[in-house]
Amino acid sequence: MTYTILVVIVMLGLGIILAQLTRGYFINIFEERIELESQYFVTYLEKFTDDKDISEDNLYSFSEQLNTGMIFISESGDKIVDTVEAVPVISNEEKQLVITQVKENDAAINQGQLLDDIFYYPVQSQVDGNEGTLILLSPVKSLSNITKNIWLLIGCTLLLGLIVIFVLGFNVFSKYVRPIRSAATVATELAKGNYKARTYEGHFGEAGQLSQSINILARNLQEMTSSKGMQENQLEAVINNMGNGLILIDEKGYVQLLNRAFIETFGGEQKNYIGYLYHDAIPHTTIHETVKKIYMFEETISETFVLPVNINRKHLEVTGAPIFSEGRKWKGVVLVFHDITELKQLEQMRKDFVANVSHELKTPITSIRGFSETLLDGAMKDEKMLDQFLQIILKESDRLQSLIQDLLELSKLERDDFLLNVETVGVQRILKDLLPIVEQHAEQKGVKLKTSLSGDTFVQGDSSRLKQVFMNLLTNAISYTGDDGEVTLSFKEEADTVTISVSDNGVGIPEEEVSRIFERFYRVDKARSRNSGGTGLGLAIVKHIVEAHHGTIHVESVVDEGTTFHVMLPKKFTEN
Repeated sequence: MTYTILVVIVMLGLGIILAQLTRGYFINIFEERIELESQYFVTYLEKFTDDKDISEDNLYSFSEQLNTGMIFISESGDKIVDTVEAVPVISNEEKQLVITQVKENDAAINQGQLLDDIFYYPVQSQVDGNEGTLILLSPVKSLSNITKNIWLLIGCTLLLGLIVIFVLGFNVFSKYVRPIRSAATVATELAKGNYKARTYEGHFGEAGQLSQSINILARNLQEMTSSKGMQENQLEAVINNMGNGLILIDEKGYVQLLNRAFIETFGGEQKNYIGYLYHDAIPHTTIHETVKKIYMFEETISETFVLPVNINRKHLEVTGAPIFSEGRKWKGVVLVFHDITELKQLEQMRKDFVANVSHELKTPITSIRGFSETLLDGAMKDEKMLDQFLQIILKESDRLQSLIQDLLELSKLERDDFLLNVETVGVQRILKDLLPIVEQHAEQKGVKLKTSLSGDTFVQGDSSRLKQVFMNLLTNAISYTGDDGEVTLSFKEEADTVTISVSDNGVGIPEEEVSRIFERFYRVDKARSRNSGGTGLGLAIVKHIVEAHHGTIHVESVVDEGTTFHVMLPKKFTEN
């Protein structure tokens, strides 16, 4: 469009210039011709006025031959001679317009003027002694024809030029402008981050190469962005799903990155850490010292510290390492926090277990050895003392055997290859099978046993192990209930589970001790537990058996009011 408008303007300007030049050229020619002819007209007019040899018809004939009309107007404004009618091309309106133009505008003498298609030339002259103005009028139709031809030629040339421009422009636009615009549009989209943008590749030459290169660039950028986004998502997923807390500190000491585990460990929100100096965001001296050592020695440092969380304490191990770029330029520090609380607890449990086993084994072994030595020293000769000592040795042996049996049982339950003998069993039936044994124990203690076992409910489980659970709970309830006490065995069925509750109104368990009663060898009242014949492993065994059935056990207890154990078992056993 720009070049087309430019060509049109140039052609119009050229037409105007040619028309003006042609007009000026013809006016000069007409002016020179009429200037010469005016002398003939003046002479002929003088002859016409001097003698009568030249008649008015001769004037008309003379004007017709020269195709020029003449009008003589005296100074008083009278029209003395008028031969314009000899030139029929000149209308009466055009003649009057010329006369008016000469009179009113006082046209310059001896200077031709062009009025529409009439060229008039005023000449100062004298006729019959009257001074006046002789106006010569000549039609210039040829000038209009030439001007029209010029504009026609220019119009044809312009049309041809526009056609050529259109063909060439369309060709250039199709081969160069359009692909370049398309490539520019795609490049703009790529700059905005839209890497799915593509351009048409059906072009030839340099434009085709440009389009192809742009598309290759777009595909590469899309692949790189997709790969980078995937890597970032994977990295973010890995960092956020790490079990250990992680924090990244830049070379200036500002926190740049942390994961979900770090927030879960130390609390707060991400906005409370990102962008802050590490010693302002993390109020733990051990971490500050670790970071300082890494900055100082530029090597991996590990430290352990205790983090108080409400009433509990977490044992954490922090491992920090410096971060360097490829040019060994310092980039910052990364800290990883390992929660070693369970390891510490397991280590403590191991120590306690070894100590408890040693203590529990030491007592009966010491008794057996002491009484055996006493018998060997001569006490065996006293039959009464012999019988008493042998009874004590037998009792301690039974206790030692029971302890070892419980340890073997607990070890068996904790093994990875431990399997239950799963079958469909009636819960009420299992409990009723235990009642005769439990009732005998209760009668010996003077404890009243109440049961509520109506109905017939079936679950999937190991009947012998379930009997072991409820026998242990009922035995403990009777043992820790005083004379004239009461133990209640109840049953509750729900849609997918059953709950068996064992309640007593015995000594109860202090609130701070409830969470530890399922630990091995843990006793609330150690003296009473030993007197009752317990090994301290019964509840640990109960918990393992219940969890093996995918059930749960929890305790409700009030000191001096009693204790209730609730065992919840699923009706359907599912393999993990």
